[in-house]
Amino acid sequence: MKRFAKLAAALVVATSAASITTAQAAEWTLDSSHSQIVFSYDHLGFSTTTGMFSGFTGDITFDPENPEASSVSVEIPTESLITGWPDRDKHFLSADFFDKEAAPLITFKSTSIEVTGENTANITGDLTLNNVTKPVVLETTFNGSKEHPMAKKPWAGFDASAQIVRSEFDMGQFAPFVSDEVDIKISVEAMPAE
Repeated sequence: MKRFAKLAAALVVATSAASITTAQAAEWTLDSSHSQIVFSYDHLGFSTTTGMFSGFTGDITFDPENPEASSVSVEIPTESLITGWPDRDKHFLSADFFDKEAAPLITFKSTSIEVTGENTANITGDLTLNNVTKPVVLETTFNGSKEHPMAKKPWAGFDASAQIVRSEFDMGQFAPFVSDEVDIKISVEAMPAE
């Protein structure tokens, strides 16, 4: 727990002075306009191709007295996928891959948090993708918290990474020629919930 003291102190101070004395769990909400999920995969050994989801919503409950009891919940509209190539977007959103008609929402709900360093933690949760739910571990780093210079209220930032095997989510088309392993990079900003 001591290793997570920096994160606990920063988030508690950022939330409000009242939280410092009462050590209450703080509710945060994601800034949808500055939160992205970028995924990448090997394409036939020739290149690394990327895609992105943005505009999603989520909530963080942070307990400064017991960071391991904190939680994260995120909902991502499947149709927010962007790959930079319209034909690929259309194919990825078809039943071959993300199937936006049958699975319009991707979700992540944390089930446990393991503190791993002064500003790092492993967040384990259930990822539901293409109507299949599997556990995923997000290796997470707290980037810091301070007053947002434009919004004039507390703000915080986090980065996370993970790797999934897409065939486990019934999305194994063209594997192994197109890599079955997909790397995920997440960067989010959050503010106290109102």
